Amino acid sequence: MLTIKFFAVLRERLAVDQLQLDINKPISVAKLLEQLKSRSDKWHRELSRYDLLCAVNHEFAEPTQRVGNGDEVALFPPVTGG
Repeated sequence: MLTIKFFAVLRERLAVDQLQLDINKPISVAKLLEQLKSRSDKWHRELSRYDLLCAVNHEFAEPTQRVGNGDEVALFPPVTGG
């Protein structure tokens, strides 16, 4: 299973903290996002943020990185703090 975790405002607005998907073969992060965006207009809006960040297995990831079963994908807005 591929685990997708949502943080901060994404978790609040989508009302989900994580999903688990069984995928047949590895796909790019960009393709995964397109699949998630197709769930509803709200999902499309939230996952189309220009500042959306993604990490795969606790390391920042580019849209071209491939993910598959056993990986963890984290989606979150930029983090600020003091």
